[in-house]
Amino acid sequence: MEFVAATNNAHKLAEMRRILVRMGHTVLSQREAGVSLDPDENGTTFEENAAIKAQAICEACRKPTIADDSGLCVDALDGAPGVYSARYAGVHGDDDANNRKLLAAMEEVPAQQRGAHFTSAVCVWLPGGRHAVYVGQCPGSIGFEEKGTNGFGYDPLFIPDEVGVPGCSAQCKENVARRTYAQLSADEKDAISHRGRALALMERQLPQFLTDESVLAAVCGPATPKQTNTQTG
Repeated sequence: MEFVAATNNAHKLAEMRRILVRMGHTVLSQREAGVSLDPDENGTTFEENAAIKAQAICEACRKPTIADDSGLCVDALDGAPGVYSARYAGVHGDDDANNRKLLAAMEEVPAQQRGAHFTSAVCVWLPGGRHAVYVGQCPGSIGFEEKGTNGFGYDPLFIPDEVGVPGCSAQCKENVARRTYAQLSADEKDAISHRGRALALMERQLPQFLTDESVLAAVCGPATPKQTNTQTG
């Protein structure tokens, strides 16, 4: 299936494309689809923001669209930065400033209290309004310093509980070495990441979403065309 990826984040586009192409899909960037929109993500949940982006881009290009909204939720900070992860330090997309602010906020937090998880909500939106949202999470903790250069965003600070097994996309193992997202290979990260899990759930549910009339009725009934069917995995 061909999707337009509703994102202007080059790193997120590359990761989504890498995972979706492996699943057999084709992914167009917004530029390739002729869309230059940057929708206002004013939702209060990841699911709402993913739907806002997917709907806006789909209606602009009239092609099946997939959007991700994701963020880091830290236990010691009562779930912050959460939906404000990309603009935690005040400027949207300033990874260095966001990481510095997070480290400062966690400076006095001991190792055993640094639990956190990443959440990803992936929304598929089809021309005509049918849509569904799929949610994936990855538990872990926050490190005391940035490590690794392979990732983006909070990846150098986030230590997942598990890592993928290279060459075995369905397998994972305990992260004994306590490597950060940014220290993992693409295969190791995709197998356990919040975005990888959300997209894997979408892939499992997509045939039913596309063909099952009962699912379509729940996703987009005649009286509630913007209702979202949310799946969690």
